[in-house]
Amino acid sequence: MEEHLSLKEKEQAEEAMIQQAFQELLNDYLSTKHRKRVEIITKAFNFANQAHKGIKRRSGEPYIMHPIAVAKIVCNEIGLGSTSICAALLHDVVEDTDYTVEDIENLFGPKIAQIVDGLTKISGGIFGDRASAQAENFKKLLLTMSDDIRVILIKIADRLHNMRTLGSMLPNKQYKIAGETLYIYAPLANRLGLNRIKTELENLSFKYEHPEEYAEIEKKLVATAAERDKVFREFTAPIRAQLDKMGLKYHILARVKSIYSIWNKMQTKHVPFEEIYDILAVRIVFKPRKLEEELNDCFDIYVAISKIYKPHPDRLRDWVSHPKSNGYQALHVTLMGNNGQWIEVQIRSERMDDVAEQGFAAHWKYKEGGGSEDEGELERWLHTIKEILDDPQPDAIDFLDTIKLNLFASEIFVFTPKGELKTMPQDATALDFAFSLHTDIGTHCIGAKVNHKLVPLSHRLKSGDQVEILTSKSQRVQPEWEAYATTARAKAKISEILRKEAKVNQKKGEELLTEFLQKEGVRNDESAIDRLTNLHNFHTPDELMVAIGSGKLVLGDVDRNLFKEKQGKNWKKLLSFSFGKEAKDKEKEVKEESQPVGKTEKIDTKQILKLTEEAISKEYVMAECCHPIPGDDVLGYIDEHNRVIIHKRQCPVAVKLKSSYGNRIIATQWDTHKELSFLVTLYVEGIDGVGVLNEVTQVISRQLNVNIRKLNIDANDGIFEGKIQLYVHDVDDVRAICNNLKQVQHVKQVARIED
Repeated sequence: MEEHLSLKEKEQAEEAMIQQAFQELLNDYLSTKHRKRVEIITKAFNFANQAHKGIKRRSGEPYIMHPIAVAKIVCNEIGLGSTSICAALLHDVVEDTDYTVEDIENLFGPKIAQIVDGLTKISGGIFGDRASAQAENFKKLLLTMSDDIRVILIKIADRLHNMRTLGSMLPNKQYKIAGETLYIYAPLANRLGLNRIKTELENLSFKYEHPEEYAEIEKKLVATAAERDKVFREFTAPIRAQLDKMGLKYHILARVKSIYSIWNKMQTKHVPFEEIYDILAVRIVFKPRKLEEELNDCFDIYVAISKIYKPHPDRLRDWVSHPKSNGYQALHVTLMGNNGQWIEVQIRSERMDDVAEQGFAAHWKYKEGGGSEDEGELERWLHTIKEILDDPQPDAIDFLDTIKLNLFASEIFVFTPKGELKTMPQDATALDFAFSLHTDIGTHCIGAKVNHKLVPLSHRLKSGDQVEILTSKSQRVQPEWEAYATTARAKAKISEILRKEAKVNQKKGEELLTEFLQKEGVRNDESAIDRLTNLHNFHTPDELMVAIGSGKLVLGDVDRNLFKEKQGKNWKKLLSFSFGKEAKDKEKEVKEESQPVGKTEKIDTKQILKLTEEAISKEYVMAECCHPIPGDDVLGYIDEHNRVIIHKRQCPVAVKLKSSYGNRIIATQWDTHKELSFLVTLYVEGIDGVGVLNEVTQVISRQLNVNIRKLNIDANDGIFEGKIQLYVHDVDDVRAICNNLKQVQHVKQVARIED
């Protein structure tokens, strides 16, 4: 009886917790500017609560707490209204219970049903077993998104709550979800201008993938906080005085660089935490005197503060006159503080600040009638994605890459000959620009004039360039253009045209070949075609056909002789030769296969894989792309031959694998005892002097007893830099070597790099 009571009490306590969480959501909603449609939200909550009754999450809390949490994020952090809140509350109903989209449409109307349907489509199979399930889902996500942007905003909120509660998942799931978040969701949030959410997603992903490094940077940030506050107070005091004089209403914030950004910079620039100088930035958020004076106020503040501190001549970023395509507006200046350090100052009005933090959703707050001219950028972006989706792409990873190209590039501004402004991704080439104007201009383009100078199609554009495209009717798309194009649109169009041409040529080639073989009296069968393919060193018969069709290969005497030989006496030689070689290859293959390359038994992806010395030398393969060594944060990937390949977690290849083949990722742990040696490359830089090299090699070979494999040093104008390849046991060895080398008098920087 008591047990029964405690169960009932537990249920009541849970119900009270759920009701309280929902009440918080309602209070949050009522404090926004949206129309107060409480009854439909309450109806959605009651429906979802009843649908998920009795179901628990992995962490043990009732399932309904997840939809409520997502709805809270949608309401507070993205600022959407009742339709989205209802869709967020209902987002798992269709997927996890017996209700259908039709039921939701009957109860809540077509709009909410459409969004829920979009959300259900995306999540179907995210944890499926299909290799490229990820890319497929991403594709669905973008398709639904081009119908209604709210689908993706709710999906991002859903992902944010999953990341916040990732601790209760298995480690291999954690890597997969964290990898996917960094690869897809954080950039998407950025592209939609959800700055705060992007930062949190990146930090959470980083925390699960590199827990020790995360903790270390966090510790250092806490340790240096007092120093930063002091710098901030001293730096902003004269600015405050000046702004008060101008009679502006404002507040000044200290913005600290996120842990993930700091780590990223440490990795790319190979510098320690202590040498990252832009950890602190200052943000001035002001209330404009009049709305139409907003831009002028920004520049007035800029002029005022650059009288106090000297600005950096090349570091004025004006996104006030040209907003970024995700709607971001601000004026960034870099000023020289009294402590001899550059400090970035961001100047924004309150409206700009809202847009920066909440993205496109904030536009709706300021436009009473909804919709705004800035949405044009978003529309254009969605349109590009639609175009790419229309083009059937063979490979999932390619598809993710193509989209990433456009999603996440920074932008440059270029002008047409008539002075119109066009936004292009950074690193865009003249060819990309041609395709962005029109496909026809792209296909017939022969060159370009940038600022009235002739340039090739591969020329990279810079912000402020004026670009004129030169075309010719006789020009056709060239295969090497694929290498010149960097934008998704140009790449997709070029490969589509080349594929079409190849098909036409292939057909023509087949006809020509059939004609040729008939003339020579040779049977048109597979063996004849294979022999021609081998003779001309093509990989596949299709390539042979395309070459014949396009006129690159003309069938002639050599080909006739090939078939004449076959009918002559040499056929035995040919046969025995090919069989002999094949047989040897077969034997080789059999031998190779008989070695224990991959374990034949099934590997349990739920368990953490122990990387012992014995296993490393026999069973597991260290990835060539990132050369992991014991002590690195790593994960395993099970390839199609059931071999386990070990990658560093931040290796670009691993990042793609996590997003595209997430279900083959396995958590791993080092269990080595300094027996095996691994090759690493160190980068050394310093001031050149007599005997520096001698000292460097002394430290490595004598003191640390490490074997150097290769040494490459260049000295130029009194500075030397070089790469040293050496054998170590693990990351601790590398640390010891780096620390000891830094003690050498003239050595200024030592870092481990991927060679």
